[in-house]
Amino acid sequence: MAPFNIAYELLVTKLENFQLETNKAFNFTASPSQPQYFLYKFPQDVDSVIINVVSDAAYPCSVVSVQDIVCPVYDLDHNVEFNGVYQSMTKQAAITVQRKDFPGEQFFVVFVIKPEDYACGGSVPSSIHGNVNRTWNLQRTKNLQVTIVPSIKKSVYVQAMFFSFLSFLSFYLGSVVVAFVHYIRVQRKASPGRLSPEHGSGMMTSSHPISASTPEGSSYGAIDESSSSGGRQRSSPEHRPPAGSDTDSSVEEESDFDTMPEIESDKNIIRTKVFLYLSDLSRKDRRIVSKKYKIYFWNIITIAVFYALPVIQLVITYQTVVNVTGNQDICYYNFLCAHPLGVLSAFNNILSNVGHMMLGFLFLLIVLRRDILHHRAMETKDIYTLDYGIPKHFGLFYAMGIALMMEGVLSACYHVCPNYSNFQFDTSFMYMIAGLCMLKLYQTRHPDINASAYSAYASFAVVISLAVLGVVFGKNDMWFWIIFSMIHVLASLALSTQIYYMGRFKIDMGIFRRAVMVLYTDCIQQCSRPMYMDRMVLLIVGNLVNWSFAIFGLVYRPRDFASYILGIFICNLLLYLAFYIIMKLRSSEKLLPIPMFCIVATAVVWAAALYFFFQTLSSWEETPAESREKNRPCILLGFFDDHDVWHFLSAAALFFSFLVLLTLDDDLDTVRRDKIPVF
Repeated sequence: MAPFNIAYELLVTKLENFQLETNKAFNFTASPSQPQYFLYKFPQDVDSVIINVVSDAAYPCSVVSVQDIVCPVYDLDHNVEFNGVYQSMTKQAAITVQRKDFPGEQFFVVFVIKPEDYACGGSVPSSIHGNVNRTWNLQRTKNLQVTIVPSIKKSVYVQAMFFSFLSFLSFYLGSVVVAFVHYIRVQRKASPGRLSPEHGSGMMTSSHPISASTPEGSSYGAIDESSSSGGRQRSSPEHRPPAGSDTDSSVEEESDFDTMPEIESDKNIIRTKVFLYLSDLSRKDRRIVSKKYKIYFWNIITIAVFYALPVIQLVITYQTVVNVTGNQDICYYNFLCAHPLGVLSAFNNILSNVGHMMLGFLFLLIVLRRDILHHRAMETKDIYTLDYGIPKHFGLFYAMGIALMMEGVLSACYHVCPNYSNFQFDTSFMYMIAGLCMLKLYQTRHPDINASAYSAYASFAVVISLAVLGVVFGKNDMWFWIIFSMIHVLASLALSTQIYYMGRFKIDMGIFRRAVMVLYTDCIQQCSRPMYMDRMVLLIVGNLVNWSFAIFGLVYRPRDFASYILGIFICNLLLYLAFYIIMKLRSSEKLLPIPMFCIVATAVVWAAALYFFFQTLSSWEETPAESREKNRPCILLGFFDDHDVWHFLSAAALFFSFLVLLTLDDDLDTVRRDKIPVF
């Protein structure tokens, strides 16, 4: 006790506006020495509310916290994170609060101004940086406005789920209708006496995205014609292996590019002809080639299981940490349109990925339909199935369908808690989709020399490994960009060489010596015209595009390395698809109505999807507080935001893109293979 009495005066004043009201904005000022907190009680008919906080000034950095009615109130910088749910804030913050989380149906909203701004992206403290903190001497008061509005009702959740599923079920209905119409047209056009007896029995059934019976591959040798080059002969039906016969895959193992031991002596000559036709590159046994491409399907299922399970476990852990600690700076949601359901903080971002899974499954059904009809045609020894048209192999198509479904699964996993560390989950299968599409385009006219599943997936593994390294080292480390750019350029040159020489230019220790010799003889000693002009034009343009990407990466070093690699894949795919369509039209081939519709639909839907993709609603390249400045309200049904619309449209765009590849060459089903050019 003090040795003498001390006189003091205690002044108690009534705090006005301590309780916040629904749908009514309240303005106030806070500072580090004068934090503010207010009471809110849930109205009887409201189960969930959104606390919107805005400020005209980004700094000083502040923290918004929602705490249960307990004593003491944690309203200081060093303890505000001890209780409840909290966010850092510059100009905008939004927290969704549910009645079920507060038994007393009321809570405190606490506002704390931090003494320094580095947590919100401001200058680094002097103790860390070694210099004077530029923001320390500012007047650290902040004008804030808080508004508490009711969140959506449960009926909106139901409407959103019905909308999501019914929208994509309409694709199923449309597919059934188109298949039925096509079946009726085929039955009307069927003519039993159409084929001559020497061609065998059977009837041609034209291709369609749903009901086509084009071949996956038969014993599709060259047509028996005296004018055919290289002494090509069509094997007769008596000498063909039975249509349904398959041997054990271990017996039919093959290398990455070639298994033509029976014609090993002349394949080098055949593949280096100036004018190649499909019969020149479709000489292998149907069973071997069919099994080769089915490996793509089984391998991607294995990859999907092993990749997805750890991802699911990790994002569940992320969500658990968010729910237990209350730290909403861990995940980069669009908090103005983040609707929780159960333990999930942003159910709408997960629900919007249902389109990838539903349309991926629909594409698998369409491919299965084609596969079944093909086998039926094989059993009847249909001459058009055996010796006409593009030898369709369905293994890559099945792999593409699985990849589309897995993109939906992994995108949903990423959006459980989107942040810098797990963004590669959202892009890994995008790389695989782009790569599989390019392989499928190449396989169409080069069925015998396409890469095996093992080498293709090994290449995808290297790309994903580079993406992970780019996330870790790609922000500021120049050495990484130098190494990556060198790998990118060398890989482009090596792949170009393989494509130009149809797989006959071996990649080994002597590749550089042979490349120098070719450059010397063809470019320096005598400047001759390239033997394969069309291929050369494509490869020159492709290399220029890839070298441009490499230079751009070296100069600007983009922080979003995963999207940078994805851009490389997409540009190469679009370039190759454009080249393929141009060469197809140049070869006097035509586009049927179905593929033409799919091409137009793909272009239109992709354009709309990309518009919503570039509507940035958050960014893990910035601090959580800075990212929230980009948050915007929902735009569809009061439930989905711009990025959700991107999910819907991109799923439809990918589906139409797959249909383009599936139906692009349906016009060739009645064209002999020794009349179909290779390009």
